[in-house]
Amino acid sequence: MGYTAGNYEVIVIGAGHAGVESALAAARMGCETLLLTINLDMVAFMPCNPSIGGPAKGHVVREIDALGGEMGRNIDKTYIQMRMLNTGKGPAVHALRAQADKFLYQHMMKETIESTPNLTLRQGMVEELLVEDGVCKGVVTKTGAEYYGKAVVLTTGTYLRGKVIMGELMYESGPNNQQPSVRLSQSLRDLGLELVRFKTGTPPRVHKDSIDFSKTEIQPGDENPRFFSYETKEGTQDQLPCWLTYTTENTHEIINDNLHRAPMFSGAIEGTGPRYCPSIEDKIVRFSDKPKHQIFLEPEGRNTSEYYVQGLSTSMPEDVQLKILRSITGLEKVEMMRTGYAIEYDAVVPTQLKPTLETKQVEGLFTAGQINGTSGYEEAAGQGIMAGINAACKVQGKDPVILDRSEGYIGVLIDDLVTKGTPEPYRLLTSRAEYRLLLRHDNADLRLTPIGHKIGLIPEERYQRFMAKKEQIEQELHRLKTTKVRPEPHVQAILEEAGTVLLNNAVDLLTLLKRPEINYSHIEGMIPLPAELSDEVKEQAEIQVKYAGYIEKQLAQVERLKKMEKKKIPDDIIYEDIHGIATEAKQKLAKIRPVSIGQASRISGVTPADISILLVYLEHYNQVIAARG
Repeated sequence: MGYTAGNYEVIVIGAGHAGVESALAAARMGCETLLLTINLDMVAFMPCNPSIGGPAKGHVVREIDALGGEMGRNIDKTYIQMRMLNTGKGPAVHALRAQADKFLYQHMMKETIESTPNLTLRQGMVEELLVEDGVCKGVVTKTGAEYYGKAVVLTTGTYLRGKVIMGELMYESGPNNQQPSVRLSQSLRDLGLELVRFKTGTPPRVHKDSIDFSKTEIQPGDENPRFFSYETKEGTQDQLPCWLTYTTENTHEIINDNLHRAPMFSGAIEGTGPRYCPSIEDKIVRFSDKPKHQIFLEPEGRNTSEYYVQGLSTSMPEDVQLKILRSITGLEKVEMMRTGYAIEYDAVVPTQLKPTLETKQVEGLFTAGQINGTSGYEEAAGQGIMAGINAACKVQGKDPVILDRSEGYIGVLIDDLVTKGTPEPYRLLTSRAEYRLLLRHDNADLRLTPIGHKIGLIPEERYQRFMAKKEQIEQELHRLKTTKVRPEPHVQAILEEAGTVLLNNAVDLLTLLKRPEINYSHIEGMIPLPAELSDEVKEQAEIQVKYAGYIEKQLAQVERLKKMEKKKIPDDIIYEDIHGIATEAKQKLAKIRPVSIGQASRISGVTPADISILLVYLEHYNQVIAARG
């Protein structure tokens, strides 16, 4: 028998990386928020790799922080190694990556949630959504508890009808032997939502003392680590290394000899797996010409002997997994502590979502994270914060917050999902962002902090610090433009040492800094820098000077995009009535129901010719509406 267990404004189901960001955002915006999770001990758990960040993903974490989210702050408190990747390339692809103490990461995130005003954390398995007249009103748990709310955010990860697969062994389970959520999946289907079956996997874990590290290559952290959060000023210097090794010919033989026992190839796995994170058996088959593959050995925390075997994701039987491990250089005598496995789960087809992440079928129901077909903690957290923000905005009667593709990687991610959908677990890549020179790791605060402040997630004190930094950048650019150096001996000596052309006449510092060979250390040698100039301000000024031409070109493209986004498409357009648009385009437009011409132009199967006809039709449509009223 059911009973009323509580009334809230926002209810978040699932306390993984999407759920915690969603609940924290809604609560910090002033909504009475309930966060329900199957197991309180699994809040912000990392069921796969114990790391945060990397290419594109690290950008997302910085964006979450700039909006006022928690992931960046939490990893800065709990990292065991920090590395900036791609430093030999341009600033658009610089990416921060941290190894996490996965147990401390969970503990600190749970502590933050428990101490946040307006936020209630509770254990409970949600089995049904309460929907009246197409509006989500609350949820029912396995124990019969009924919680009522004005908005519900679903962040169920890989738990929906989760099934673990390991060779011939298959059983219903969430990640890490947790209970799966079975009945909620049917509840979503009953509401008319279309679900698909996806698959992901995880590698085995091994005991540190059984690894021969002398046969592997050390991968240390950065000497002077950078941080994810703009608020973090110092972190731990006591970093733990990772280690690099490789598969061998023997590894490949073992896998090839046992392919008949691999669920991926025997047909036991129905779900579509992630293309950009294939299992080791998939890699060996697809890249049969490669004699070896990289394997990284990563500590899971300071107070555990478990090591994560990055690059060895597998669903092979347990006995085969042990043989594979012991065929790898340095792991000849390794002891396996946990077996790798594949997990299948249900996901929502994301083209059923509005750009706010609210479902089109059910008002007040939002979805975020792996349920939307993505892979990765960072992609989940990025959707989580936006779903939480928009759920709160809906409850409070405020305009929704939608990031466009030129404002953030989070904007690219959500637009890709709701406009194009995804036939496989979606992973964010820098190549997916057409404006990646504008969406850099270093400038996430300049792009998004004003939005975070406006909605109430960035406190006034932090906002004032941000405004001061912005002003310093502008002052520094002005100083570079108006300060000149002359061809004096010490200036010429610095230029000669830098391998660049010497001066004939006086030149301003901005022109000088445009030279590829010149950086701030050279400028400092020529003329003293202002004492208050921080490394962050110098970095911003240098990037803005050196890449000015490219940045201007991208900004011009963004202006064109914004004109397309401003051309809104009314909800009640009947695409079948528009003559001249191709049948495929009509079907896609009717299914996705884009909110603007910009979004319509990005739907696969909709051509520029279709857009031209749609624009003419809209002009006529708007004239008719105007004449009526």
